[in-house]
Amino acid sequence: MRYSGRWMSIVDDRILEYIHENGSGSPKKMKEEGKIRYTPQYVAERCRELTKHDLLQHLGNGVYVITEKGEAYLAGDLDTGEVDEDGSGSERPASA
Repeated sequence: MRYSGRWMSIVDDRILEYIHENGSGSPKKMKEEGKIRYTPQYVAERCRELTKHDLLQHLGNGVYVITEKGEAYLAGDLDTGEVDEDGSGSERPASA
């Protein structure tokens, strides 16, 4: 079970899953492949938010990779509900 914070959107899980499966990704590529049915602009906004919360890392040119925290979230080992809306605060393992 995943523990998503109130700041998260349902598309965030799809973005993290896509990047986990593909090694990296860009909002444009996710849309073109039909895996995520949101506009590239909205996906880019969500990627920036996930980066702010250290679940993704931006490599430049719109390309993102998943971080250890992102992997932990997908595995259900990280409760992102412990993160403040502005990205500050501490994240702790879901089991804590």
